[in-house]
Amino acid sequence: MREAIMLIVDLINDIHDVIANTFGAGMTDKELHFWIFGILGIITFFFVYIVFKILSKLKWSIAILAFLYTFTMMVVLVFAVEIQQAYTQRGNMEFADAVMGLWGFVVFFGVYAMIAIIGYFIYKAIKK
Repeated sequence: MREAIMLIVDLINDIHDVIANTFGAGMTDKELHFWIFGILGIITFFFVYIVFKILSKLKWSIAILAFLYTFTMMVVLVFAVEIQQAYTQRGNMEFADAVMGLWGFVVFFGVYAMIAIIGYFIYKAIKK
């Protein structure tokens, strides 16, 4: 995990240097972050907006959106815990731990989804 984070940090630093040298001459780090994250955020917003607009037309749209939001939150939480373990030295920071944490959520959600689908079909059968 530590190696993966260091690789990502090195990659981000390299990208930061290229952007700073290309566009950021004379910009402070705060100004560069303002522009880069502003542009990255608005591009992400438009992409997410289009995907969610498409998903909203599906039958289970709220469940799909809730899953995507929860999964995103879980990714942030899992990596925050792993980073916290490395910072406090109270556990091993391993990518496999993060993957297993996310896998746990996916499995529990899968069980919930199966129960919900079975319940839905039972409800439809009784309603007829």
